[in-house]
Amino acid sequence: MKKLSALIWLLLSVFLLSACGSQIKTPETDDIDSRPDIVELTLWTFPVGSWGNPTAVYDILTSFHKAYPGIHISVQYLNYNNGDEQIIQAVSEGSAPDLVLEGPERLVASWGDNGWMVDLSDLWEARQTDIAYDHVQDACQYTDGAYYIFPICMSAHCMAINYDLFREAGALQYIDEETHTWTTRGFIDAVHALTDYGLEKAGVIYCKNQSGDQGTRALVTNLYGGSFTDDAHTSYTVDSEENKKALQLLYDLEGIAFEPSFASVDAIDQFCRKETAMCFCWNSSIEVQQILNSPNMDFDVFPIAFPTDQDAPELQGGIWGFGIFDNGSEERIEAAKTFIRYITENDTLYTRAVLASSYWPVWDMNNNIYENDMLMTEYSTFMKYMGDYYQITPGWAQARAAWWHALAKIGAGADISEAVKDFPSSE
Repeated sequence: MKKLSALIWLLLSVFLLSACGSQIKTPETDDIDSRPDIVELTLWTFPVGSWGNPTAVYDILTSFHKAYPGIHISVQYLNYNNGDEQIIQAVSEGSAPDLVLEGPERLVASWGDNGWMVDLSDLWEARQTDIAYDHVQDACQYTDGAYYIFPICMSAHCMAINYDLFREAGALQYIDEETHTWTTRGFIDAVHALTDYGLEKAGVIYCKNQSGDQGTRALVTNLYGGSFTDDAHTSYTVDSEENKKALQLLYDLEGIAFEPSFASVDAIDQFCRKETAMCFCWNSSIEVQQILNSPNMDFDVFPIAFPTDQDAPELQGGIWGFGIFDNGSEERIEAAKTFIRYITENDTLYTRAVLASSYWPVWDMNNNIYENDMLMTEYSTFMKYMGDYYQITPGWAQARAAWWHALAKIGAGADISEAVKDFPSSE
């Protein structure tokens, strides 16, 4: 029933997007070339839900092109395996995109910190609607007060279990099905039950690159109440005793494998092929996409928070929105801002943009856009567990690289204290 609900929701969303944009035609290339007054922009988008789907994005852009025929936007679709490298190369070649859709960890802490982005404070100051979650605004602001991202949606990342395998192995007793939570002790007992049942790998710690690394970070910090940075977001606390205890547990726990050749997409694929019983990189958008694209996914996925020995889990949040690269053209910068205003200032258009993401609105709205969707209602459970958004701590790009390198070293048998020594000390 849940899978059917997701399929119906996604298909209806695409239908509505198509219906709204099907009568609108973008200018033909020859027409654009013959009109010198056209402002040409490029939008590069990471796969944020259906924002990585050309059909959905096309339908949004056709509406914009009708409203603003003097601005034309072409799109390039990135992925998380090499998208960062493509951005860096484009900047070095002087061909950075005008607009990019991603999160504060890149737009603020990395590219903004490098001085590549345009300050969007004027968009924030003009915004009349309240932000839905207080910490979102802080995450979008750089240390000097500039805003390098204008957000549209957000989500709480979680993990997932194969409900059928858990039931067959007698491991359902270790989770709280009502709250979608479990304890560290329950996690350990569940892994034991799954391996006793005959499953070689209950779960995989993927450590090939930084793709989807919010999952492994949240797993480690939740197990024994650790943190990844200090509260002020000035230094990294990966070397805390709580985190080292968690990493040691994962290394010692039979049924949890460290895979240096696996990125998050590989772990997701293995989970969907029923080769593991849990996946540490998951959210609502991933489930919708996997329902549509994974033919072997014929089991019930049960999303669940990361196990913890604390009173409540603290989940990693995802925030996504638009940033503008400073390419030296005020005309193009203003045209890019026009696009952002167009997407976010009208409730109907903003709803379409959020629906395309498969996440939740950042800005307060008068309606629940997922009111009749069972799958999205289920995932809304996790929003109350949102933890600190620390991905804007200085040196974030280097910290992310150090994280997956540390996991790979630990998986190869390195001393844990040595593996995490490249991070700034918590002392």
